[in-house]
Amino acid sequence: MSRLAWFLTRWSSSACCLWLLSVGGRQAGVAAVQAAACSRWGAPSDQSLSQDGDVIIGGIFNLHYRPSPVEKDFIKLPHYEPCTGYSHILDLESLKNMYAMTFAVEEINRNSTLLPGVKLGYSIADGCSRYPWALQVALSLIGGDTRRCSARPVPLLIGASSSTTGIVLSRILGPLSVPIISYMASCPCLSDRAKFPNFFRTIPSDIYQARAMARLAIRFHWTWIGAVIVNNDYGHLAEEIQGKGVCLEFIETVHRETIRGDARRTALTIQASSARVILIFCWYTDTKNIFLELAKRNVTGRQFLASEAWSTSDDLLQDVRISKVASGVLGVAIKSSQIPGFETYLRYLHPVHRPHDGFLREFWENEFGCSPEENSLQRASLPPCGGNESLVGIQHSFTDTSTLRVAYNVYLAVYAAAHALHSLISCPNMNTSICSSPNHIKSLELLQQLNKVKVTTPEGEMFYFQGADIPAKYDLINWQNTPDGHLKLVLVGRVNGFDVHLNESAIQWSTGSSQVPVSVCTESCRPGTRMATRRGEPVCCFDCILCAEGEISNKTGSAHCGRCPSEFWSNDDRTACIPRQLDFLSFNETLGITLTTAAMSGATVTTAVFVVFVYYRQTPMVRANNAELSFLLLLSLKLCFLCSLVFIGRPSVWNCRFQQAAFGISFVLCISCLLVKTMVVLAVFRSARPGAEALMKWFGPGQQRGSVFVFTCVQIIICAVWLSLSPPVPQQDLGFQGSRVTLKCAMASVLGFSLVLGYIGLLACTCLLLAFLARKLPDNFNEAKLIAFSMLIFCAVWVAFVPAYVSSPGKYVVAVEIFAILASSYGLLLCIFAPKCFIILLRPEKNTKKCLMAR
Repeated sequence: MSRLAWFLTRWSSSACCLWLLSVGGRQAGVAAVQAAACSRWGAPSDQSLSQDGDVIIGGIFNLHYRPSPVEKDFIKLPHYEPCTGYSHILDLESLKNMYAMTFAVEEINRNSTLLPGVKLGYSIADGCSRYPWALQVALSLIGGDTRRCSARPVPLLIGASSSTTGIVLSRILGPLSVPIISYMASCPCLSDRAKFPNFFRTIPSDIYQARAMARLAIRFHWTWIGAVIVNNDYGHLAEEIQGKGVCLEFIETVHRETIRGDARRTALTIQASSARVILIFCWYTDTKNIFLELAKRNVTGRQFLASEAWSTSDDLLQDVRISKVASGVLGVAIKSSQIPGFETYLRYLHPVHRPHDGFLREFWENEFGCSPEENSLQRASLPPCGGNESLVGIQHSFTDTSTLRVAYNVYLAVYAAAHALHSLISCPNMNTSICSSPNHIKSLELLQQLNKVKVTTPEGEMFYFQGADIPAKYDLINWQNTPDGHLKLVLVGRVNGFDVHLNESAIQWSTGSSQVPVSVCTESCRPGTRMATRRGEPVCCFDCILCAEGEISNKTGSAHCGRCPSEFWSNDDRTACIPRQLDFLSFNETLGITLTTAAMSGATVTTAVFVVFVYYRQTPMVRANNAELSFLLLLSLKLCFLCSLVFIGRPSVWNCRFQQAAFGISFVLCISCLLVKTMVVLAVFRSARPGAEALMKWFGPGQQRGSVFVFTCVQIIICAVWLSLSPPVPQQDLGFQGSRVTLKCAMASVLGFSLVLGYIGLLACTCLLLAFLARKLPDNFNEAKLIAFSMLIFCAVWVAFVPAYVSSPGKYVVAVEIFAILASSYGLLLCIFAPKCFIILLRPEKNTKKCLMAR
């Protein structure tokens, strides 16, 4: 916008121009503005085309352009050569667009229902591809400059072939309410009716093509692209593509004044870029310079996205120098349509029939190399034409009307103007007070009628203005190679509003294959991983991180990992949630086998000891240590070893109830035997004192059995009450996060389990205390020492058991309890019976009454 600001500053002042136009009349204002402008910008082209009529509409086309503009250094004010003669090149596409206007006017004049009795005329001028010149000729047209076209002012302009020109014309002519119908100005900013109330257009807003390109990028997973834009309102549309999962690696801006240097810089950027898809929002002449620079450096394999400004340019398609670079271009193009009879109209154009048409005469001289008149404009050296030159029967891009795009927009603009004039001039209700005379058309009234226009196109579609805009429709085209080395346009899809319809199989990509090019900063994360953005880099550049355990991502490019439900866990690839495997201490695993082996070994050793004691039951060693209680103790120890097996295997309702009861009762029976043994030892030695004979009657065989029975019954009662009120039940433990869910016996009542353990602990502590008191009794074989040591081991094991039990995860809770049972059982077995078996089996000479009774 800096160039526009400079222009408005240098042009004598917009406010002054408008004041002159509104107060001093149109012609005075035009003269003032022209006088201020011509000194620096030179004169615009003096060529024009007009046809008189009752109502004249103006037209502005960029019929000439300078192919290689002078580089500007911005040190001094710029100077432009006048747009006259052959200093500029005639643009054939713009020439065709101009004749679409003349054709439409002539067609309307032949129509008996549209503007009946009114002849429509036109006054066409050359804007020369520069908005100062476009404004200058626009002011001439609306002011009725006698030096140009017609002395009669035009009430409406068809023009503005660029958004910048449209902005300038609309702002300058807005206070005069002069309607402007553009066929090429597509900037979304021009949709603002508050700023541009007099502006209309027959080309969709660029917001739609930008969004269509964004959808193409998303559809083909192009998340990393480069952009080349022109430094005006048109180029700003590249910003619409950024976001929505698409990142721009670079944005190169080119300027018309410095295009050569900018093209070199842009080509180097594209060559060094990692992006394989390049978006170009430029005019076709700028794009051609960029392609030529890329061709010099042999930069190929880039997939270009084309805006409608150059996607259908014949100048690019026919240039074999850039065909290798530009092959596979995918672009948005103005919707192609047909104008019936237009091709015939173009083919029969001839300077002889249009002697005042300077544009046709220049075209004729360029194409046929001869002068249609003896006194030609500026090429007196050309030989005169022979009269046989004709466009009929020859193949030429000028007469090709198979895919009319901008020309059709011009055609629609003329018909929109004609329908607005028809509504303004005709009097359907015979109310002459609201009708306008063809000779006194007011621009404000015409502006009001344009807002109501509804036209049915030759293709049968309804055309109308939505504010300044029309419904958006585009073609999607692809540049494909031909055998002669040129490129051709192939229609591969359409855009209707925000809907994109594309035939992917018809696309020929820049790589020459049917494989869609890949253009990403980082390859999409595979399923099972998530994206993690890199600090300081665009969101399209990221790392792929494996999902955590228990989380999955089942699609490509996931930003987050989802957590599995509590009953499920992630598989090894983190791509699916699978049911957790039930986990319990089984007989088949190593730990289960080890504990089973230890339990069975303990039971076997206990049985062996039992057999030894039975075999040597008559020996002093067995008889002196209370044989009956020893046999009962061995039986209880065997039960302790075997009850540990109940804890191994899949927990069930009865299994959970039985294992704790078996454990509690077995150990109470064992400790009860030891307690009674200790009490008997103490009683025996106490009875040796005078007056203590009566003490032994309380510790006879019957009392010993009764004591064991009573102590055991207490535990049986505790277990019965606990298991009847709140027994342990099988339960899945989901608290431990892992691929397995632990199946365990949950303690519904911690109090019941605590009472069982507490009662065992009470008996063990009592036994330990009594054994400690009896440890120094005078006897050669004092069993109290053995009981005291075994009780120390027993208590140590079960004290350590509590924190280990609480902190162990999953099935290891059960393993800890089994280990405690086996450790304490082995401790009792070895400490109490190992010394006795040693004497019985290996030192039989000590197994005598004399040795045992010795002090």
